[in-house]
Amino acid sequence: MPGRLVARLAAAALRLPVTRLGPVRATRGIPVRARDGVVLRTDHYAPHRASAPAVLIRTPYGRGGPLPLLGRLLAARGRHAVIQSCRGTGGSGGTFAPLVHERDDGVDTLDWLRRQPWWSGAFGMFGVSYQGFAQWALAADAGEELRAMVAVVTASATRDSTYAGESFALDTVLTWAELLHAQTVPWLARQWELKRGQPRLAAALAHLPLADADRVATGVRIPFFQEWLRHHTPEAAYWRERVFADRVARVRAPVVMVTGWHDIFLPAQLDDYATLRATGARPRLVIGPWTHGSPGLFVAALREGLTWLDEHLDGPLDDEPPRRAAPVRLHVGGPGGGWRDLPDWPPPTVGTAWHLHPGGELAVRPPVASTADGFRYDPADPTPSLGGPLLVAQRAGPVDNRQVEARPDVLTYTSAPLVEPVEVIGPVRAELHVRSELPHLDVFVRLCDVDRRGRSWNVCDGLVRVTPERFPTDSSGVLRVPVTLWPTAYRFATGHRLRVQVAGGAHPRWARNPGTGEPLGTAVTLRAGWRQVLSGPAHPSALLLPIVHSAPALPPI
Repeated sequence: MPGRLVARLAAAALRLPVTRLGPVRATRGIPVRARDGVVLRTDHYAPHRASAPAVLIRTPYGRGGPLPLLGRLLAARGRHAVIQSCRGTGGSGGTFAPLVHERDDGVDTLDWLRRQPWWSGAFGMFGVSYQGFAQWALAADAGEELRAMVAVVTASATRDSTYAGESFALDTVLTWAELLHAQTVPWLARQWELKRGQPRLAAALAHLPLADADRVATGVRIPFFQEWLRHHTPEAAYWRERVFADRVARVRAPVVMVTGWHDIFLPAQLDDYATLRATGARPRLVIGPWTHGSPGLFVAALREGLTWLDEHLDGPLDDEPPRRAAPVRLHVGGPGGGWRDLPDWPPPTVGTAWHLHPGGELAVRPPVASTADGFRYDPADPTPSLGGPLLVAQRAGPVDNRQVEARPDVLTYTSAPLVEPVEVIGPVRAELHVRSELPHLDVFVRLCDVDRRGRSWNVCDGLVRVTPERFPTDSSGVLRVPVTLWPTAYRFATGHRLRVQVAGGAHPRWARNPGTGEPLGTAVTLRAGWRQVLSGPAHPSALLLPIVHSAPALPPI
C-alpha cells in the first residue's frame, strides 16, 4: 500500500487533518556511528520537502510494529521521521544496558542529524515508555534546537517506580526483562510461549530466591535484573547515572505528557510535570482511564502528540489557528465522571480524612475508642495482587476485588452508601498505625468503589516496605506508617460505598516481604507474623482524600 495512502488512512482514523499530506521516502538500516564506534541502526522517513523539522524516536523494541506507520504519518505531514534502535537492540551494535548509554547515544545521534543536508535546525522527540526515558536523557543537552517533546507513559526517573514504597516492582521488572529477551528468540517459539500463557514467567514470579527468577523466566541470566536486585537502596550510587530527574528543570522545549490513572509510571510522570511547572513552563498534561498498554492510550497519544508537534515545530498545518486547549485534561472515573479541563494539576481540593472504625466501618466522623483489628500475613501464601498499574494491559486496571477481599489476610473498611456523589481528584495518601509481630513488613492500602451490586472496583493503591531503620516504633510498640497511593480522579456515585483494603502485600506486583530482613535477591527464609491496625483517638488510622466539587463533563478526547 503506498505510503501516502497509509498516512491518509491513519490520519482519518485519528481524526487528524488529511489535506496536504505528501509523498514519503523510506530509507532503512542507516548506520549512525556513536562516539565509541558502535553502530546504531536508524530508519529515515523523508517528506516531500527537503528542509523540514525532524522528529526523533529512539527505541529498544525494534523499528517494526506501529513505528513504520508513525514514521510515514510524520513524514507525510512534512517531518523527517528518524527512528533509531537503542544499542544492543534491533540490529544496533553494542550491549543494551538500560538507561546507561541513552544520553551519550542521543547526543551523538543529534550530532548526526545536524550533519544531514536536510537538517532545518529544529527537531522534536516522541516516545512511549522507555522511548520517553531516552528523550529525557537527551533533552537537557539538546539546546534550543529541541522545539517539542511528546512524553507518553514515561518519566525522567525510573528508580522510584522500580522500588515504589522502597519495595520492588517484581511483576513490572521481571515481565519487562522477559519481554526484552523474547525479542531475541525465534518468532514461532515466542508465539508458542504466549499461547501457553507464559508458564515460565508465572513460575519465575513465584520463585525464590529472586536472583534466580530471570533464569527461570528466560533460561539466561539478565545482567540489569541482577543489578537492580543488588542496588535497591535509596542511596545507591548505581542509579545516579540512570535517572535524569535533576535535568528536567533545564529543559526549555514545550512538553506534552500523556498517561493513564493505572499506569506504572504515573507518580513519577506527575513529578516531572511539577518540576516543569516550578520553572514557569506550561506543559500540557492528559490523563485518561488507561493502563500502560491500553489501545485508547496510544490513539490519544498520537492525536495529542501530532497536534503538539504541528504547533511547536513550525506552526500547525493547513493554516489552522493555534489551539487554545486547557493545560490539563483528565478523565474522572466512575458513574457520572467524564473528561475535565483544568488550569493546573492538582486542582484546589478539600482534604478529608476517612477514618477506620470498629467493625470494618469507614467514615469521616472522628475515631472512637476501639480494639485493634488483626490479621496474619504469611509470605509462603502471599496476598495476591489484582489489577491496578501493571505492565501488561490484559491484567491491569480496575477489576472486581471481592475474591481477594474474602481472604483472612485482608482487612476491609467500608462506608455507608453515599447519599450524594463524592468526587476525588488529586494525590491520595493514608496514615496507618500498626503493631507488628515482626520488624520487617509491608503495608498495602487500596481504595475501592463498591457499586450497588456489591462489586468492589479498585481505584488506586500504594505499598510501603517497613524496616526498623525507616520506621521506629513508639513507646507502645506502634508504628506510624504513611502510605502514598497512586493519584486519582474518580467520582463515587450516590448509593455506592467507599472501601479501604489493608493487607501485608500485593504479590507479584510487589515482591513479597519475607519478614526476615534478608537481602532482596537472596532471601529464601519466609516468616509469617501477626499485624494489628489501630484506629482509636490516640492512633487515628485514616485515608486522606482530596475532595472537589462536581464539574460538568466534557466531550471524549
